[in-house]
Amino acid sequence: MNQRISRTGPVVLASILVEFVLWAVMLTILFFVLHQVPAFRFERPKVLWAMCAGPVVLFLFLLDLRRRWRALQRFAGTAMLPRMVPGVVFGNSFLRYLFFRLGLLFLVIALAGPQFGTRIEEVKAKGVDVMVCLDVSNSMLCEDLRPDRLELAQRALAQLIDHIHGDRLGIVVFAGDAFVQLPITADRSAAKLFLASVGTDLVPTQGTAIGAAIDLAARSFDKDSPTSKAIIVITDGENHEDDAEGAARHAMEQGIVVHTIGMGTVQGGPIPVRRGGQLSGFKKDKDGNTVVSSLDEGMLQRIAAAGKGAFVRATQTSTGINELVDELRKMDQTEIGTYRFAGHEDKYALPLAIAIGLFILSLLVPERGRSGHIKIPHTA
Repeated sequence: MNQRISRTGPVVLASILVEFVLWAVMLTILFFVLHQVPAFRFERPKVLWAMCAGPVVLFLFLLDLRRRWRALQRFAGTAMLPRMVPGVVFGNSFLRYLFFRLGLLFLVIALAGPQFGTRIEEVKAKGVDVMVCLDVSNSMLCEDLRPDRLELAQRALAQLIDHIHGDRLGIVVFAGDAFVQLPITADRSAAKLFLASVGTDLVPTQGTAIGAAIDLAARSFDKDSPTSKAIIVITDGENHEDDAEGAARHAMEQGIVVHTIGMGTVQGGPIPVRRGGQLSGFKKDKDGNTVVSSLDEGMLQRIAAAGKGAFVRATQTSTGINELVDELRKMDQTEIGTYRFAGHEDKYALPLAIAIGLFILSLLVPERGRSGHIKIPHTA
């Protein structure tokens, strides 16, 4: 057994050393490039996890190496191998593995979509104008939908931003008052920046003025634009401030469709109060009773009906955005101009070419050496 290990030992040690060196170099380069070169990025960074296949490939190679050496020993004794099986070269097997392993590394890098620098693209936008009214009142902190209603609403807005291509989007936040957080724009990156700042502190006055939010959203559209227009209200529906149905009806008279997404459950739940990030209790009314906030589904259905739109209730597994995107796609699509966007330049061709070249080299390395002797590496 010791003799067998000594014969293949250098190949085993070299293979393991190569794996360690590859990981050290790869992680060092990736860390430096991603943190020190702002113009560089990966389009699909999750693909980089495929690099973890490297140790698996190493294990399979060593397993095959052991199997082949055992097969040779069963075929003939060590002294007879040069005569009976001439030219078997385990060093060549290592070389084939090395080329394949490096090819796999460059293939994963190519599939991850390396991009560097920028390019300017001209895109003709064709779609609809959408104003989102997002409820940021304290009741949206209720955790009847995990992690809470507001975070689920943020997720819904993020999905909407990802789905709009050619559409223009604006955002109104509301609680007791309503404010335009993002004027209507085709710049999706600006909309995504807004998501990082969403919180119940955006509007100092508490309450749920849905009607005021719809009125403000309707006024925020470009009146001279021929595009179809829609408002999406994301809220738990606890409206105590104004006539939301009347506001939706008035918007519809201007040709603006009003959709609603209900955040919460009919059973509802208490509203947590946190200090310093720690739960300190639940919101109580003036009589000291714990306030239970529940979804007013009927209210949101009536608002959607008045605005000739659709009502969708969010659940733990669905934000309802996909259904409303389908509704938006049914509206008339209008060309709203040509926009210039800065995009990253794809650089996957070079690592892909290197990967293919290394794979070809691994296939060209012969199993047998040129001489008639077995070339099995020996340890000292």
